[in-house]
Amino acid sequence: MAPRWDFWIDRGGTFTDVIGRDPSGKLHARKLLSENPGAYRDAAVQGIRDHLGLKTGEPIPAGLVGEVRMGTTVATNALLERKGDRTLLVTTKGFRDALRIGYQARPDIFAKEIIKPEQLYEAVVEIEEPMGADNLIWLKHAGKSMSVRIGGSRRYRPGTTVRLSYDMGVASLFDAGSELRI
Repeated sequence: MAPRWDFWIDRGGTFTDVIGRDPSGKLHARKLLSENPGAYRDAAVQGIRDHLGLKTGEPIPAGLVGEVRMGTTVATNALLERKGDRTLLVTTKGFRDALRIGYQARPDIFAKEIIKPEQLYEAVVEIEEPMGADNLIWLKHAGKSMSVRIGGSRRYRPGTTVRLSYDMGVASLFDAGSELRI
């Protein structure tokens, strides 16, 4: 197997940092503007090209790259700046206020008016646990009880984290009282 480069990338709102480890194990760093359409389409890919000595748009040869790991602060920044899509918090029943309550940190212990920051989410859905053996998760939102059936044949154990997406081909919503599909 030919020696390969490995890359670790942090894509931020302003800059993208690309750390490369060459086949001898030496680390190299590059910093590019995250958005620079006049120079390149994608900062992460261009950073890899720069490390490999390739020109903008030049194909990256197969077998030259071992692994690429990428993290981003873009989504976190979008939440903090209130940009992007509306956000829903899905949590275990009884924990709807856990983030609002927080740790009860009080920088000024004698303050008469405590001003809490605005929540990052718009609404909360509580999940009644545990999930049934039939892959149903019970939800209660806006006074309505319903369940979400997780598609596929896989069985989940209590405590398993499940990512829900609202694609009717994957999840179906049912009214818990009437069992009718919503």
